Amino acid sequence: MADYGDEPHVLAVDDNLVDRKMIEALLKNSSCKVTTAENGMRALEYLGIRDDQPGESSASATTSKVNLIITDYCMPGMTGFELLKKVKGSSFLKEVPVVIMSSENVPTRINKCLAEGAQMFMLKPLKASDVKKLRCHLMNCRT
Repeated sequence: MADYGDEPHVLAVDDNLVDRKMIEALLKNSSCKVTTAENGMRALEYLGIRDDQPGESSASATTSKVNLIITDYCMPGMTGFELLKKVKGSSFLKEVPVVIMSSENVPTRINKCLAEGAQMFMLKPLKASDVKKLRCHLMNCRT
């Protein structure tokens, strides 16, 4: 089990500013350190993955900067699903849990994300109870 200390570091990715701010506030209220990104490309930049070389780090990092990535599914340019595939294809990020959020409850989409390695799929808008469940899962349920 990974040791996150007192504050797990979460990368929250959403193109909608209001949703991004709400997720950030909920996570901070749950004692998480939060970094936000407005799209998949910015998230990859932060994580050190170059888009032109899938799965390869532009930095020589051996450990991730974050303990969890939570991303919206529907975003312009790069969907949350595409971001998930890049993260899971990265040698140094593949162990980082990725949670996909969406305001649309589409079973085929949910199953596709879970099959590709998403830790969870959550419906928006997220509530404090969702974040509590997420934090509990992150801290206690990793195998």
